[in-house]
Amino acid sequence: MKIAIGADHAGFALKEKLREKLAAEGHEVVDCGTSSLESCDYPDFAKPVAHQVAAGLAERGLLVCFTGIGMAIAANKVDGVRAAPGVSEDEVRLTREHNNSNVLTLGAKYLDEQQALDLVHLFLATGFMGGRHARRVEKIMRLEHADQ
Repeated sequence: MKIAIGADHAGFALKEKLREKLAAEGHEVVDCGTSSLESCDYPDFAKPVAHQVAAGLAERGLLVCFTGIGMAIAANKVDGVRAAPGVSEDEVRLTREHNNSNVLTLGAKYLDEQQALDLVHLFLATGFMGGRHARRVEKIMRLEHADQ
């Protein structure tokens, strides 16, 4: 699977570990930065990951910051992106099955490497259920253009 990944300085170390593991598993990983622990702003990295996913250049996106929340807010500003923070396996599974989320955001403050990797694997392996959920996702997508 082609995965776009990005992080700010707070998520850099975890992003690097995830990037290496996913590449070793055979995924094509597009690293959208950051490339150091130097202080930076998370929207600058949410934007290219979100655009990769929205344009269909990557199948899924992964974003890491201190809490995962700021990245989700920023990524969701891009049409076609449904980003959700992942804290528990149940949340990650449901955001894929019910919301067809295409970007997972992780909080480096709350997750160690193995927990994050487990959530990422679940996110990548879980499909969208469709059915009544498809109708709801379509309504979410219409909100992106409601005021334009």
